[in-house]
Amino acid sequence: MSTTFYHHLQNLLDQGMTVAVATITDVKGSVPREVGAKMIVHPYGKHVGTIGGGCGEADVIRAGLDVIQDGEPRNVHVDLTEEINMNSLGVCGGIMNVFVEQWHAADEAA
Repeated sequence: MSTTFYHHLQNLLDQGMTVAVATITDVKGSVPREVGAKMIVHPYGKHVGTIGGGCGEADVIRAGLDVIQDGEPRNVHVDLTEEINMNSLGVCGGIMNVFVEQWHAADEAA
């Protein structure tokens, strides 16, 4: 994970913003990113970093917005094994689990 990610996260926390951090915790098969890949979800749906893009990332962003609202961490199961559409590009065919947790300025010491 690049220091740029952590600098961006620190900047958001310094501004008093509450965000969600999504981290890939487990993968099976072919997926776009590796275990440990992270993404920050802003309260308005913007994000920094990526866990792979596409519909799976959209599901994680939605979960991140929920986590920002209620503070409850979530595990998101992203299944990329659906039947391959021959018109699709970049179909991976694996499964990944993504842990999404809330971060806010008080979390800095943690």
